[in-house]
Amino acid sequence: MHEWALAEAVVMSVLRIAKEKGLKEVKEVVIKIGELQQIDIEIFKFALSELKSERNLENVEFKLETIEAEMMCRKCGYRWKFKDESLSEDVKEAIHFIPEVAHTFMRCQKCGSPDFEIISGRGVWIESISGVT
Repeated sequence: MHEWALAEAVVMSVLRIAKEKGLKEVKEVVIKIGELQQIDIEIFKFALSELKSERNLENVEFKLETIEAEMMCRKCGYRWKFKDESLSEDVKEAIHFIPEVAHTFMRCQKCGSPDFEIISGRGVWIESISGVT
């Protein structure tokens, strides 16, 4: 499951960043998750919980925030949300693994053009880390 791999990457990044910042203890980590990643949040939380106890991060509170995916048509400038798309689960999974294939399955909801830009809702990143120095 890729949720575990992502959780491991987050925990390892937190440890590296905490060391670089000279933090003796990490208290809070804010993680942003793009909607297109289609991560199972419960599995991701569970993985973070298990991994933090193995890495001496027992007191860390992980705060997860989902960022909505939004597209913008390059032809007419119309903006729409991914959640407004009626796509099969197979198509959503394909977009999750390779977001660029969205252009194969989606069109501008106003003019029908397949030429659009994904302006938000991709990736997983650590927004902030706070702790005790």
